[in-house]
Amino acid sequence: MLILNPLKLNTNKQTMKLYRFLFIGILALSILKLNAQVIRLEKDILEPTNVSMSFEKMQGKEVIKITKNKEIKEVDQPTFVKIKGINFQNGTIEVLVLSRLLPDAPEFSRGFIGVAFRINDDNSKFESIYIRPTNARADDQIRRNHSIQYFSFPDFPFSRLRKDSPEKYESYTDMVLNEWIKIKIIVKDAKAQLYINDAAQPSLIVNDLKHGADSSGAIGLWVDVGTEGYFADLKITE
Repeated sequence: MLILNPLKLNTNKQTMKLYRFLFIGILALSILKLNAQVIRLEKDILEPTNVSMSFEKMQGKEVIKITKNKEIKEVDQPTFVKIKGINFQNGTIEVLVLSRLLPDAPEFSRGFIGVAFRINDDNSKFESIYIRPTNARADDQIRRNHSIQYFSFPDFPFSRLRKDSPEKYESYTDMVLNEWIKIKIIVKDAKAQLYINDAAQPSLIVNDLKHGADSSGAIGLWVDVGTEGYFADLKITE
C-alpha cells in the first residue's frame, strides 16, 4: 500500500514554486543584460558638437578627452560629443567621468561635466544633468548645494531654473576633481534620477523633464567652460 505524506507533498509544491520563481528571475536578468549596450567610444560613432576631442589612455583605461570650443561663450549649450545611431527615450545611462580645470579656466569654472540625452537631430533640443566637482567640498554651503545640476536646452538654462525654482533642480553629493566618478541616470517618461558612485539612493530627482515624456534622441558626453573632461565605460540600457 502506498501511503502519501501530506507534509512531503506540500514541501514538494513549495520547492517547485521556488524553482519557478528562480527561473523567472534568471530569465528577467538575462533579458536585462541583452538590452544593455556597452558602447565602444570609437571615432566612427562619435560626432563632436562645439567641442574638440581626442583619444588617450589613462590609468589603464581607453578614454575620450573633450574640451569646449572657446568661441562658445554662453553656458549650458550643445557642447558635447554625440553618440551616433542611438535613439534613447527611456532607460539607464552609465558612464565614468573625470574632470580637470584647464590652465586658462576662468574663475567661475567648476569642472562642469555630465551627460546630455534625448538630443534631437539638429541639436536644438535636449535634456542634461551635469556635476560641478569643485563645489562639493567648498567651505560655502550654498556652493555645496549646487554640486549637481539639471538643465533643458534651449529654454531652461541653470540660471533660469535657479531663479524660478530655487534648489529644485540642484543638489549635493561628495566628489572631487581629477578622480573617476560614476554617473548613472535613470530616465522614465518625464522623470530622471541621478546616482553617483553606485549610491543606493539618487542624488537628484527631476520629476518634470521640460521636453516631456515622449521626447527621444541621441546621447552626448557633455562639458562646459574651463573643463578638461574625460569619459570611459559608457553603457546604455533601454
